[in-house]
Formats: sequence, C-alpha cells, structure tokens
Amino acid sequence: MFTGLIEGIGKIKAIRRLHNDVRMTIGPLFMMTDCQVGDSMSVDGVCLTLTEVSGGTFSMDVSQETLSLSTLGLLRQGDEVNLERALRLTDRLGGHLVSGHVDGIGKILKKESDQRSWLIRIGINEELLHYTIEKGSIAVDGISLTVNRCGKGFIDINVIPLTGADTTILKKVIGDPVNIETDLIGKYVEKFILRDRSTRPEKTGSGVDLETLIKQGFGD
Repeated sequence: MFTGLIEGIGKIKAIRRLHNDVRMTIGPLFMMTDCQVGDSMSVDGVCLTLTEVSGGTFSMDVSQETLSLSTLGLLRQGDEVNLERALRLTDRLGGHLVSGHVDGIGKILKKESDQRSWLIRIGINEELLHYTIEKGSIAVDGISLTVNRCGKGFIDINVIPLTGADTTILKKVIGDPVNIETDLIGKYVEKFILRDRSTRPEKTGSGVDLETLIKQGFGD
C-alpha cells in the first residue's frame, strides 16, 4: 500500500527481456539506503517487488500482464520514473490510499501554466471516469492528485510547484501516456452495494444498502 506522495525520481539503468517478462534496473536520483530484497516499490504508480539490491541500484521483475496494462512496457533505458516505497503503519497518510494496481492508461491532452502551478487535462475512458468525482482523489503515474473537474472523456488536475519539481509529471508532453489508478475506496463501496442481491443472505435489517445510504443523506 502507498500514499501517492512520491519520494523522488529514479532513472532506468537497464531493461532485460526474460521471455515475455522484463527485468528492470533502476537507480534512484535521491538518497535511498534502506531497500531490501522483497520490499514493495511503486514505479510510476505500479507496485513491484525488489528482486536485487546492489551498488546503489535495485532490480525488479515485471510480468507480461503488468507490461500490457501499464506504461512500463514503453519505458527505455535512460527514462525517468516516480518512486515511492511502501507505506509503514507509523507513517502519516498525507496523500490517499494507493494500491499500486493500475486501472488503465490515460493520455495528456492539455498542459498549461497557471501562475506558479500547472493545469493538466488527461483523457481517460468511460470505465475509469465512472470512478472519478470532482474534488476526489486519483493517482497519476503514482502521484496522489485531486480531480478538479470531470468532463466527457477527461479529467483536469492541478500540479503545484513542489509536486512538479519532485516528480516526472511536468516532463510529460501532450500525447504522452500515464498510468491511472482510481480511488480504491470508491471501487469497494460500489462492489459492496451493487453486487448481485441473489448471492447475498436474506436481509435481516442490519445490513447497509443503497436505499439506506440515500436515507442517511449519502446520495441524491
């Protein structure tokens, strides 16, 4: 589990094909001294496991499934990526809960400065839009961001100077793909409420359903 608060940027040192999978070696461009084999690492928002740590770099294996569902399959030696180590239970949760399981890929549609910040429009499909709300949370290449606006086929986000300096987001140009992970809690809430009633035990009056939530003011 992650927070979406990127620790820093890493550079791809090597990519080696292993049949349909890939072994990726990354060198962090900031101090990262306590990594161990078996640790989880978010790389551009994708949760991976460290398989080797040596000489200031670490390696991880990326499956064909992950390559096909994220932008990791597009990376080349020398590219930069956002890095975040897994959340510890003693850490502050400053971003939002991010699983590192990417839901899909978006595309940068517009990028413009607004005084010191940047406004970025990202095109996403209707399936991902279903799980986005204005002022809700979303992870873009692993970065915890707030959705300013939802439109037909896109979302708008705002990037403050600190986030822009500490991540790769402002290095993206129009047309570049980005990894998208929608709000984890929203997906679970929907599943619990809308799952097939025929598979649920008979209602005893103690359960929570959509009607109950609406009566309590959670909905239209």
